[in-house]
Amino acid sequence: MSNLFESLLEVSSDGSTNITVASFIICVGLAMVLGLIISYIFQYKNSSTKSFLVTLALLPSVVAVVIMMVNGSIGTGIAVAGAFSLIRFRSVPGTAKEIGAIFISMAAGLACGMGYVAYGAMFVIFIGLFIVILEKSNFAVKASKETNKIVRITIPEDLDYSGVFDDVFNSFTENYTLLKVKTTNLGSMFKLTYNVEMKKLANEKKFLDELRTRNGNLEISSSINSTSNDNL
Repeated sequence: MSNLFESLLEVSSDGSTNITVASFIICVGLAMVLGLIISYIFQYKNSSTKSFLVTLALLPSVVAVVIMMVNGSIGTGIAVAGAFSLIRFRSVPGTAKEIGAIFISMAAGLACGMGYVAYGAMFVIFIGLFIVILEKSNFAVKASKETNKIVRITIPEDLDYSGVFDDVFNSFTENYTLLKVKTTNLGSMFKLTYNVEMKKLANEKKFLDELRTRNGNLEISSSINSTSNDNL
């Protein structure tokens, strides 16, 4: 059993790694399998492009080959790390989940590249179960998308908007923030943009009716806050 968690690669007396055809096939093959597993895990309750999912599937095997080729050479390892840094900073910024998935794939590839395929498989299984548990739970969920709203209110220029809607917001929302004030219609009107968190049992129509009585029945819009919270 203990041999299962030892490296498949043989290290010579001078510190270099001896790679056989069999060990190469096993390490790279398992890295491909782990890449597919990671790709499927990332699809759970997430949407992404096919190109990104294919990249997740390929990344562990690519990292494994690179690590196997440079293992034992400090200078070459530093050069490869610099190349990875250039790729990272030249890429399109992604969400926190996408960046995390890339690091998971690289970690699995690193374990396979060092020959510790059993540790790599255990890591992917454990991290996959942990991700599923977090997605199924309400971990770090402050408010649902249905209660997070963007409310835009048009008011005449002679109406002082400072505090004019406070009692309405206090009655129907948990909290609210004035995000932006913008003049419109050649400066004869203001457009106020609020980020609000509605109370769970609040009647949205009654909420909008209360606002209409304050702004002279001018335009009011309410929409779900679609701003992604996954970005770093």
